[in-house]
Amino acid sequence: MPLKKQHFDDDEVPIFDDALIYKRGGYWQFRMWLTKERKYARFTLKTRNKSTALEKAKLHYHELMAGQLAGKRYHSISTKDGVEKYVKQRQKEVDAGRIVSGRLGTIRTHLEHWLDFIKRDTKLRELGRNDCENYFSERTKTKRNIAISRTTVMNEQSTINAMMAWLFKNNETLIDGFDFPKQRKTDKSDPANRRSTFTREEIADIGIALEKKIAEAHKNLDEGRNLTKLVVCYYLLVAIMSGLRTGEQRLLKWKDVKFIRHRDDRGNTYDLVSINVRTETSKVRKSREFFIRDNEYFEQLSKVLWPRYANKKVGDYLVFSTNGTSLLTQRSILYHFHNVLEECEIKHRDKRDLVPYSFRHYFITDKVKAGLTYRQVADMCGTSVTQIENTYRHIDRETMLTNALADYYIDGTGRVIPRTAPGWSGETEDE
Repeated sequence: MPLKKQHFDDDEVPIFDDALIYKRGGYWQFRMWLTKERKYARFTLKTRNKSTALEKAKLHYHELMAGQLAGKRYHSISTKDGVEKYVKQRQKEVDAGRIVSGRLGTIRTHLEHWLDFIKRDTKLRELGRNDCENYFSERTKTKRNIAISRTTVMNEQSTINAMMAWLFKNNETLIDGFDFPKQRKTDKSDPANRRSTFTREEIADIGIALEKKIAEAHKNLDEGRNLTKLVVCYYLLVAIMSGLRTGEQRLLKWKDVKFIRHRDDRGNTYDLVSINVRTETSKVRKSREFFIRDNEYFEQLSKVLWPRYANKKVGDYLVFSTNGTSLLTQRSILYHFHNVLEECEIKHRDKRDLVPYSFRHYFITDKVKAGLTYRQVADMCGTSVTQIENTYRHIDRETMLTNALADYYIDGTGRVIPRTAPGWSGETEDE
């Protein structure tokens, strides 16, 4: 439809028969009537220069005309609506058993960060391939003075482009992904790039604090907040001793937990807990079973929760849930996690970016230091030998250095003296 307007101001320039550029707020804008959609296509040309605006407008005009002839729509849903549409599709994959619910939760989190960056009311069809070129730098700005890891942001970018590819196939976008700038590979041997974890002393303090909180909650479990506190504290204690991933642990059911009494070759007996991670809850889509020492946490928790279940067939109830069916919220887990770290006066927690996942990192670190092979640790934790080797190789080096120095002692002047040196009596000056 030709433009109705025939007389134009100095800041208005017609393009062909049905488009126009005009100035608003110092910047040139574009407007074109779309006959099939019976609406105008409007967007900013992001320039103050008239000549540049004309060139850009002509390109947009031809793109829109080609799209109209190809049956493509211009008018778009918002980025927020696009995310909701994509998440609904991925939910179907969860229902079909193709991905785990924990993975869907991660996808939601990734896309929430993207919406914060791109803005929720932005139209999907207005997005260009370069609109996320600053995503990495924006996301890696510090939170609470803590740098967000490169791997986290790279994973977010993969999720974003997977969504864009799906939206493109469904005719909701004009691009199938963003051109994220390539990033340098991270040197995982650099201490600055290693994951944050706890020391053994800190873990001991945290364990004592959590058990104290459980005892406090026991005094009045009819108060809903106390029951939640108790379940979360048991959740954190089991996280320390099992190394389970967050999604695996939150979806753990009572049928996945078995109590075993093991007798070794010397006749010694040990109480153990067998934990089965089901295929549908495993991040790597592979079931596994492993054993941990029985600290009676599961038994203590069962005595609190089982009498509250309406159905006495407890196997299908969630372990870490106040009612057996509702998942613990990340908010409640994080609230009590940070609360106990504050009570234990964990040093530099504002810079170390400690999160509940750090318990898994501690678990793996502790097992490697204890002398387990990478294969043994990988099997327990449901990951690859390569992943363990690449991430935790520095621990082996630290252990070797410690072992090497076991044949030396430091004298009163600070010198390192071989224990085999003449005159050494088996005691250091400090002893």
